Amino acid sequence: MKLLVLDAGHCLSLALVREANRRSDTELTIEEGVELDPARLAEVAPDALVIPPLSRPIVAAPAEVTAHAEAVERCMEACREADIPLVWCVSDQLYEDGFAEPIDEHVIPRPRDESLRRLVATGDRIRAEHPHHLIVRVGPLFALEGSHAWLNELIDTLITGGEVRGEADVTCCPTSADAVALALIGMLQQQQYGAGAWGSYHLAGTEPVSVYTFVSVVRTQLATRLEGRGDHRELGPLRALHHHHDHPLRRVLNCRRVLEVFGVHQKPWRLELGNMLDAWCRANTPACGEEESAS
Repeated sequence: MKLLVLDAGHCLSLALVREANRRSDTELTIEEGVELDPARLAEVAPDALVIPPLSRPIVAAPAEVTAHAEAVERCMEACREADIPLVWCVSDQLYEDGFAEPIDEHVIPRPRDESLRRLVATGDRIRAEHPHHLIVRVGPLFALEGSHAWLNELIDTLITGGEVRGEADVTCCPTSADAVALALIGMLQQQQYGAGAWGSYHLAGTEPVSVYTFVSVVRTQLATRLEGRGDHRELGPLRALHHHHDHPLRRVLNCRRVLEVFGVHQKPWRLELGNMLDAWCRANTPACGEEESAS
């Protein structure tokens, strides 16, 4: 299977590269930006085009959101003309106000924010004009490298003693970029073999938590690992934010359909986080015994 992936520096694009390198059945071509010339699409002739999400669109500049939406629509038009499937990953923040219950795939986001409505309009166009599509709504992505990776920003801030802030009244499902990459390739492999299950899917980590709880776990687990390696540096402090005093916001995706259709199980974010922190510590902090032997 040959995939064309846009936005080369995105954490999901890098995760797709890592996953493809572990396999012999998937070949990737990576493009630098989100813009795609139809001639380039025809030249590569992929089995699918994959567009990573614009993370945190709620706080992104309106011009950035509009540019992303327009680029996705141009990609959709090119894919439709070439009869190439389109995979567009979308942030769960399109469900601006959240829901009391887990959000099913058939629930189309209806945000009040104008920029978010622009992204929803793009999704509406894709559903109406290009049958061979996967719109994959994901929880907040985290990874160690790449743009929109979140975890690398948290670690850098903590290590340098900076304050990390997190909403205590916003509940979400943090999602490993590596887990999303694994799931996407598995889904597209099944599509290659005739599954024909196009449409919208939700893909997020298990165990809904507040943003503040997530960043607290990152800090605690990082400190534990550093101390275990003889590194006793003081990490930056945390601050809980409260933006929804009267009605705490729950933005939890129900991922049942991706399990029923493709057999994709959600990965526990705590396990994925632990693996990433282990990898970061191995790469960035020598063990106590290594320091002594070096001296």
